[in-house]
Amino acid sequence: MTLKNLSTAIFALLVLAACSSNKNSKPVSDGKHFGTNVTAKKAITYEELMVKMVQVDSMPAKVVGTVNSVCQKKGCWMTLVSAQPGKPDMRVTFKNYAFFMPKDLSGKKVVVDGFAYVETTSVADLQHYAQDAGKSKAEIEKINQPKRELLFEAAGVLVLD
Repeated sequence: MTLKNLSTAIFALLVLAACSSNKNSKPVSDGKHFGTNVTAKKAITYEELMVKMVQVDSMPAKVVGTVNSVCQKKGCWMTLVSAQPGKPDMRVTFKNYAFFMPKDLSGKKVVVDGFAYVETTSVADLQHYAQDAGKSKAEIEKINQPKRELLFEAAGVLVLD
C-alpha cells in the first residue's frame, strides 16, 4: 500500500468515526428536547411536587406540567401552572442558562428534569420577571413585597405537545 493510499484510508476512517459519533450524541435542541435529554418516564405532576415540597425545602425532581408563560425577551425562564385553580405558578429557570425556551410555548405540556426548591424572591427580581413577561409599568409598580415561592432549576426540558 502506498503512502497516498494509506493517507486516504486513514482520512476515510476518521470521517466515518466522526460521523458515527454524531449519531450517538444528544441533541441540545431538536424542537422537542432542550438541555439534557429528558423522558416522561417517572415524571410526577406539579400538584404531586407541591405535596412533596411541604416536608422539604429542596429535592431533585422530574415534573410534568403546562406552561403558563415564557420570558418574552430571551426565553430564559417559564412558569408552569397548576391544574388546580388558585394554586401559584412555578417559575422554571435553566441550569447555567445553558439553553432557552421558545417564546410561544404557553399552553404546551412539558416535562422538566432538575431541582425543585423553595426560596424568597426579592421585589427587584419579581419586578424584573414582570418586565420580561411584558407587564405594564402600573402592574410592575404594584409589586412591593418579596414572595416565598416554589422554584425549579431544569437541566433539561421535553416538550410533549
